[in-house]
Amino acid sequence: MTKKSGGMKIGILTAGGDCPGINAAIRGVGKTAILKYSMQLIGISDGFTGMINKEYRELTEHDLSGILTVGGTILGTSREKPFKSSGKNKNEIKRPVLIKEHYEQMGLDCLVCIGGNGTLKTAYLLSLEGLNVVGIPKTIDNDVWGTDITFGFDSAVNIATEAIDRLHSTANSHKRIMLIELMGHNAGWIALYSGIAGGGDVILIPEIPYKEEKIAEYLLRRTDENKPYSIVVIGEGVENPHKERSVAHYLSNRINELTGLETRETVLGYIQRGGTPSPMDRVLATQYGTAAVDMIAERDFGKMVALKNGHLDSVPLSDVSGKLKLVAPDNPLVIQALNMGTSFGV
Repeated sequence: MTKKSGGMKIGILTAGGDCPGINAAIRGVGKTAILKYSMQLIGISDGFTGMINKEYRELTEHDLSGILTVGGTILGTSREKPFKSSGKNKNEIKRPVLIKEHYEQMGLDCLVCIGGNGTLKTAYLLSLEGLNVVGIPKTIDNDVWGTDITFGFDSAVNIATEAIDRLHSTANSHKRIMLIELMGHNAGWIALYSGIAGGGDVILIPEIPYKEEKIAEYLLRRTDENKPYSIVVIGEGVENPHKERSVAHYLSNRINELTGLETRETVLGYIQRGGTPSPMDRVLATQYGTAAVDMIAERDFGKMVALKNGHLDSVPLSDVSGKLKLVAPDNPLVIQALNMGTSFGV
């Protein structure tokens, strides 16, 4: 056991949306910090809100027992963005100052920030304020720049694929067009992967603009070929002219108008973010957590843990901040799906 980092005190918080695997990452950080380096671990409540309000507690090895398979986050989370001001509250400008003050008062040597794009941007801005920060990428959307994959994504794809699998039987029984809308914000990774895994006939993602007429032509052609039902997988970020309702609802009506075929829509929603993480996400989150502590022990701050070409690495937060990893239209998976006859509405 190395003792060179004994006595270091590190804080850890989880911010942004919850996703499967966060507790596995907390456990990876905590067990490595406590058992390998004899560090002290401080859990911050509810993301950056906890840093602002100075709400925290020490986490012991006992606190980390039994959380590997648990969804959500034992620390709580929030979408607090301390550097973003609405201009309506003078106290807003004090939030970064409070975080820095409380970081120093708590005697932290580093703050581990587990989160997606917004969290990692905040982590970078805090590093500019002089805080030692290490980021861990998590989001079901898989849209964090600089890493091949984020934990939470695999679990979400598994859940979405199971939902698509179940829609096949209903669609076949009733000879319907079934549309399913999946999460992902402006990135189509979940829709692309689960659409392929679930045998989606049409896959619509934000990165590839679709044409309603092309979708209708494709679905009518399937009917003419004696294929009595179709599955349409939709990323939530695709163009939606009817902003008041879901894009699945809009497209369901439009497809019915253009084809005369019976259509039904399903919006999977927050089910994709909840529950037990997949084995892959447990392993990945654990790897990220242990690697983050190794970085701290080496005083390698201001960076995010990343997976590149199957190997653990790190990326400067300055490179990650403000960027999105989106699906390229010429992504090999897109090309392969097109070659198999899948429509992307183009």
